[in-house]
Amino acid sequence: MAASMIKGPLCTRQSLYNDLRDLGIKQGDTILLHSSISSLGWVCGGAETVVHALVDVLGDAGTLVVPSHSVDNSDPGLWQNPPVPEEWHQLIRNSMPAYDPRTTGARTMGMIAETVRTWPGAVRSAHPHTSFSAIGSKAGELVADHALDCRLGEKSPLARLEADNARVLLLGVGFECCTAFHLAEYRLSITYQENVSFAACIANGREWVTVQDTAVSEDGFDRLGSDYERDKTVILGTVGGASARLFSLASAVDYAQSWLPKHRPGM
Repeated sequence: MAASMIKGPLCTRQSLYNDLRDLGIKQGDTILLHSSISSLGWVCGGAETVVHALVDVLGDAGTLVVPSHSVDNSDPGLWQNPPVPEEWHQLIRNSMPAYDPRTTGARTMGMIAETVRTWPGAVRSAHPHTSFSAIGSKAGELVADHALDCRLGEKSPLARLEADNARVLLLGVGFECCTAFHLAEYRLSITYQENVSFAACIANGREWVTVQDTAVSEDGFDRLGSDYERDKTVILGTVGGASARLFSLASAVDYAQSWLPKHRPGM
């Protein structure tokens, strides 16, 4: 039996740069990226090539931001995919390594996000569960002062990205990945509070911390995104073999604030 062929298209640093520029990304932009490298095709050089192409098109004045969430650093009693035995819960709480922005991985965010996290000069926010990593001219200011009791709200990088007129790039993924929609949840008075727990690094070492924070959910984000794309300006294109969407973060948050109370059950 003949060996199966590698699926294309073949993507290089130059071809990705051309596609990103043709999509409308400009020098000096601030971009919040959600991505799937497998959607691009066969990338010569892997995730590093993708990040190089993004840095090239953004230029010295631009900034690239990615979610670098450490989803395992959370209460094991809430884990579903998969759940762990209840008798393990307390041992996990006692043993989970404290969040360290230098070493705590973000593997579930994808290869491109993990590559940005470890990129020379990258800066990462301080939240043990929902950090963001950034490279570029505004990296430090965009991820600074991420409060422990504000995963994705006013004291998180999302609000700073909104103020900076950032745009969201969905590269081979759908609106269900659009973290920016969560900022709208924080601004709706009908949302409720929940306990959020994680292992944090404190002055005297490690501590399992529980805080009150706004409840968040991706429920309905795919339908929200479809309506947003129908009603507002979303640039559609192709980067490599991936479908790409580029749009204003502030516009998406504003639209979500009106959409969520009307369409999400219980809101």
